[in-house]
Amino acid sequence: MSKRNNTPGSGENKMGTMPIGRLLINMALPLMISMLVQAMYNVVDSIYVSRISESAVTALSLAFPVQNLLIGFSTGIGVGVNAFLSKSLGEGDRERANRSAGNGFFLVAIVVLGFAIFGTFFSRPYFEMQSTVTETIEGGTSYLSIISIFSLGLFVQVLCERLLQGTGRAFESMIVQLVGAVTNIVLDPVFIFGFFGIPAMGVAGAAIATVTAQWLAALLALYLNHVHNHDLHLSFQYMKPHAQVIRPILAVGVPSIIMMGIGSVMTFGMNQILQSFTETATGVFGIYFKLQSFFFMPVFGINNATISIIAFNYGARSPKRIVETLKKATLSAFVIMLLGVFSFQVFPDQLLGIFNPSADFLVMGRGALRVISLSFPLAAVGIALGGSFQALGNGLYSTYTALCRQLIVLLPAAYLLSLSGNVNLVWWSFPIAELASFIVSILLFVKLYRQKVKPLYHA
Repeated sequence: MSKRNNTPGSGENKMGTMPIGRLLINMALPLMISMLVQAMYNVVDSIYVSRISESAVTALSLAFPVQNLLIGFSTGIGVGVNAFLSKSLGEGDRERANRSAGNGFFLVAIVVLGFAIFGTFFSRPYFEMQSTVTETIEGGTSYLSIISIFSLGLFVQVLCERLLQGTGRAFESMIVQLVGAVTNIVLDPVFIFGFFGIPAMGVAGAAIATVTAQWLAALLALYLNHVHNHDLHLSFQYMKPHAQVIRPILAVGVPSIIMMGIGSVMTFGMNQILQSFTETATGVFGIYFKLQSFFFMPVFGINNATISIIAFNYGARSPKRIVETLKKATLSAFVIMLLGVFSFQVFPDQLLGIFNPSADFLVMGRGALRVISLSFPLAAVGIALGGSFQALGNGLYSTYTALCRQLIVLLPAAYLLSLSGNVNLVWWSFPIAELASFIVSILLFVKLYRQKVKPLYHA
């Protein structure tokens, strides 16, 4: 039977007592820093692999949809556990909080087994369906097999990070992410090109560096939870599956997984549309994604912190703290995105120059960055409201807005604009889709506020 503490949950945790402005900085800043490191890693990793061969870059590109699903499943489970855990702590129910963490590990075990089976038996067929180049197939198969079979490190790392975040220990979570990202960056050239007596392993070396870093970060995260996270007790007894715990975890987590899947479908669709013009257009789109992460990643860091704070205060029945958190998180995200607009409008040539572009690439990329960045401020509001949907237990609303942003509006708009024969018009599909998603997000939030937040003022 679940036991509650006699003391209200809000008085036991800084998420219920610390002033919101200071709390948001305290929790979000470490996450923003670690997210920026992750963005830097994505750029550095691409530079390393590009020095092998064009086929090596193609192999990683073809592996991206599956790799994106790995991240999606791990993040989805982590976000679901985070929201349910924070809500349970806010209600003062530590027994249920412990059970949420344990059931999170149970879900991880099931999903990891599925990816291991895929990596063992289906990696080669997956690449043979997409390429006839031997080097691409061999390199891609080895890369995908390694990251899939040994994905347990990724899943444990992400889940333990969310356990730290859900209990207000964002600094420890930042340390875990930094250790993983820095280790990956350091090990990449060692395993790819071969140093210190280690043979050069090419694309497979990139995969080995990745999983090594993930496992190291996972062990560190387990240690920090065991030693420093006194709000939780990790034990095998809590891994026994309970429908009452798994159901709300999946209610928040599955939409996150779906959103990552939607992103993969969107990327594939946009590549097909852009390839009808030139390969340069597809390359510009890929480079844009690497550059925009320097602004979106910090916003996601704020969003992750916001989910924990809102979920905790929803469980503690503190509507004023919920509203104040959302206002300040939205403003912070908006300012970051304005900085992104400024950078893409004023310094597109300098940003694209990092990737040694051709003259045609630079001209096309300059137009793409300037047009797509116009959607950033709207995206800031949409991301902030999406976090509130997840924190308040309506993660399905986030799925609706993501579908609107990336599939229902974006791809049709891009296709229709491509019929003009002018690739520069295709980039306008992003502001169009973001505006539609913004409107949907506002309408859904008004509905959710009336259903879940407003009644707390009268309680």
